[in-house]
Amino acid sequence: MLLRKFSDCFHALVKATYDYMLNLASRRNAMYFLFAVAFIESSFFPIPPDVMLIPMVLAAPAKAWRIAGIAMAASVLGGAFGYAIGVFFFDLIARPILTFYGYMHQFDVFKDYYHEWGAWIVFGAGITPFPYKVITIASGVFIWILPSLCWLRSLRAACAFIWWPGC
Repeated sequence: MLLRKFSDCFHALVKATYDYMLNLASRRNAMYFLFAVAFIESSFFPIPPDVMLIPMVLAAPAKAWRIAGIAMAASVLGGAFGYAIGVFFFDLIARPILTFYGYMHQFDVFKDYYHEWGAWIVFGAGITPFPYKVITIASGVFIWILPSLCWLRSLRAACAFIWWPGC
Protein backbone atom coordinates (compact mmCIF):
# COMPACT_ATOMS: atom_id res chain seq x y z
CA MET A 1 0.00 0.00 0.00
CA LEU A 2 2.74 2.44 0.97
CA LEU A 3 4.75 1.50 -2.12
CA ARG A 4 1.69 2.09 -4.31
CA LYS A 5 1.17 5.57 -2.82
CA PHE A 6 4.83 6.40 -3.36
CA SER A 7 4.61 5.16 -6.95
CA ASP A 8 1.52 7.29 -7.61
CA CYS A 9 3.18 10.39 -6.11
CA PHE A 10 6.36 9.82 -8.11
CA HIS A 11 4.35 9.36 -11.32
CA ALA A 12 2.42 12.58 -10.63
CA LEU A 13 5.68 14.47 -10.00
CA VAL A 14 7.28 13.20 -13.22
CA LYS A 15 4.12 14.01 -15.22
CA ALA A 16 3.99 17.54 -13.79
CA THR A 17 7.68 18.04 -14.59
CA TYR A 18 7.17 16.71 -18.12
CA ASP A 19 4.22 19.08 -18.71
CA TYR A 20 6.23 22.00 -17.30
CA MET A 21 9.11 21.21 -19.66
CA LEU A 22 6.72 21.25 -22.63
CA ASN A 23 5.57 24.67 -21.47
CA LEU A 24 9.20 25.87 -21.21
CA ALA A 25 9.79 24.83 -24.83
CA SER A 26 7.27 27.42 -26.00
CA ARG A 27 8.83 30.36 -24.17
CA ARG A 28 10.98 33.09 -25.69
CA ASN A 29 14.03 32.03 -23.64
CA ALA A 30 13.53 28.29 -24.27
CA MET A 31 17.16 27.86 -25.43
CA TYR A 32 18.42 28.56 -21.91
CA PHE A 33 15.99 26.05 -20.45
CA LEU A 34 16.96 23.47 -23.08
CA PHE A 35 20.63 23.95 -22.16
CA ALA A 36 19.83 23.48 -18.47
CA VAL A 37 17.69 20.38 -19.03
CA ALA A 38 20.23 18.75 -21.39
CA PHE A 39 22.99 19.49 -18.86
CA ILE A 40 21.27 18.05 -15.79
CA GLU A 41 19.81 15.06 -17.68
CA SER A 42 23.35 13.82 -18.30
CA SER A 43 24.03 13.78 -14.57
CA PHE A 44 20.87 13.12 -12.56
CA PHE A 45 17.60 14.34 -14.11
CA PRO A 46 15.17 11.58 -15.24
CA ILE A 47 13.49 13.30 -18.21
CA PRO A 48 15.43 13.63 -21.50
CA PRO A 49 15.78 16.99 -23.28
CA ASP A 50 13.95 15.54 -26.29
CA VAL A 51 10.73 16.62 -24.56
CA MET A 52 11.78 20.22 -25.25
CA LEU A 53 13.96 19.66 -28.30
CA ILE A 54 11.30 18.19 -30.57
CA PRO A 55 8.63 20.91 -30.10
CA MET A 56 11.31 23.61 -30.42
CA VAL A 57 12.57 22.21 -33.73
CA LEU A 58 9.04 21.75 -35.06
CA ALA A 59 8.20 25.36 -34.13
CA ALA A 60 11.38 26.79 -35.72
CA PRO A 61 12.83 24.41 -38.35
CA ALA A 62 15.28 27.08 -39.55
CA LYS A 63 16.94 26.98 -36.11
CA ALA A 64 17.08 23.16 -35.90
CA TRP A 65 20.89 22.92 -36.16
CA ARG A 66 21.38 25.60 -33.53
CA ILE A 67 18.87 23.99 -31.17
CA ALA A 68 20.45 20.55 -31.60
CA GLY A 69 23.94 22.02 -31.15
CA ILE A 70 22.97 23.66 -27.87
CA ALA A 71 21.46 20.41 -26.59
CA MET A 72 24.57 18.50 -27.68
CA ALA A 73 27.03 20.91 -26.01
CA ALA A 74 25.02 20.98 -22.79
CA SER A 75 24.76 17.19 -22.79
CA VAL A 76 28.54 16.80 -23.07
CA LEU A 77 29.15 19.35 -20.30
CA GLY A 78 26.53 17.62 -18.15
CA GLY A 79 28.34 14.32 -18.72
CA ALA A 80 31.53 15.92 -17.40
CA PHE A 81 29.55 17.06 -14.34
CA GLY A 82 28.28 13.49 -13.85
CA TYR A 83 31.90 12.36 -14.05
CA ALA A 84 32.76 14.83 -11.26
CA ILE A 85 29.93 13.43 -9.15
CA GLY A 86 31.48 9.98 -9.52
CA VAL A 87 34.97 11.22 -8.68
CA PHE A 88 34.10 13.32 -5.64
CA PHE A 89 31.00 11.75 -4.06
CA PHE A 90 31.40 7.99 -4.48
CA ASP A 91 33.19 7.52 -1.15
CA LEU A 92 30.71 9.75 0.67
CA ILE A 93 27.47 8.23 -0.64
CA ALA A 94 27.76 5.03 -2.67
CA ARG A 95 30.56 3.13 -0.93
CA PRO A 96 28.75 2.94 2.45
CA ILE A 97 25.59 1.69 0.73
CA LEU A 98 27.46 -0.95 -1.31
CA THR A 99 29.35 -2.08 1.80
CA PHE A 100 26.18 -2.27 3.89
CA TYR A 101 24.49 -4.51 1.34
CA GLY A 102 27.64 -6.58 0.72
CA TYR A 103 27.98 -5.58 -2.92
CA MET A 104 31.53 -4.20 -2.90
CA HIS A 105 32.92 -7.40 -4.42
CA GLN A 106 30.43 -7.28 -7.32
CA PHE A 107 31.20 -3.61 -7.76
CA ASP A 108 34.93 -4.37 -7.98
CA VAL A 109 34.24 -7.08 -10.59
CA PHE A 110 32.23 -4.55 -12.61
CA LYS A 111 35.11 -2.09 -12.24
CA ASP A 112 37.46 -4.62 -13.88
CA TYR A 113 35.02 -5.05 -16.76
CA TYR A 114 34.71 -1.31 -17.08
CA HIS A 115 38.47 -0.83 -17.36
CA GLU A 116 38.69 -3.56 -19.99
CA TRP A 117 35.59 -2.72 -22.04
CA GLY A 118 34.98 0.92 -21.05
CA ALA A 119 34.64 2.43 -24.52
CA TRP A 120 32.15 -0.23 -25.60
CA ILE A 121 30.18 0.14 -22.36
CA VAL A 122 30.06 3.93 -22.75
CA PHE A 123 29.13 3.81 -26.43
CA GLY A 124 26.66 0.96 -25.98
CA ALA A 125 24.86 2.76 -23.20
CA GLY A 126 24.76 5.88 -25.35
CA ILE A 127 22.81 4.26 -28.16
CA THR A 128 20.40 2.27 -26.00
CA PRO A 129 17.67 3.36 -23.58
CA PHE A 130 20.06 2.69 -20.66
CA PRO A 131 20.24 5.82 -18.44
CA TYR A 132 23.44 7.53 -19.58
CA LYS A 133 23.80 9.34 -16.27
CA VAL A 134 24.76 5.98 -14.73
CA ILE A 135 27.64 5.73 -17.20
CA THR A 136 28.88 9.27 -16.63
CA ILE A 137 28.91 8.79 -12.86
CA ALA A 138 30.47 5.30 -13.14
CA SER A 139 33.19 6.73 -15.39
CA GLY A 140 34.06 9.18 -12.64
CA VAL A 141 34.01 6.48 -9.97
CA PHE A 142 36.39 4.33 -12.01
CA ILE A 143 38.49 7.35 -13.05
CA TRP A 144 37.97 6.45 -16.68
CA ILE A 145 39.60 8.79 -19.19
CA LEU A 146 37.55 12.02 -19.20
CA PRO A 147 38.46 13.10 -22.77
CA SER A 148 37.35 9.69 -24.04
CA LEU A 149 34.09 10.01 -22.14
CA CYS A 150 33.51 13.49 -23.58
CA TRP A 151 34.33 12.31 -27.12
CA LEU A 152 31.98 9.33 -26.85
CA ARG A 153 29.34 11.53 -25.22
CA SER A 154 29.65 13.95 -28.15
CA LEU A 155 29.19 11.07 -30.57
CA ARG A 156 26.13 9.88 -28.64
CA ALA A 157 24.68 13.38 -28.43
CA ALA A 158 25.22 13.96 -32.15
CA CYS A 159 23.46 10.67 -32.79
CA ALA A 160 20.56 11.54 -30.50
CA PHE A 161 20.01 15.22 -31.28
CA ILE A 162 21.16 15.62 -34.87
CA TRP A 163 21.45 12.42 -36.84
CA TRP A 164 19.00 9.91 -35.37
CA PRO A 165 16.37 11.35 -32.99
CA GLY A 166 15.32 8.94 -30.31
CA CYS A 167 18.73 7.25 -30.19
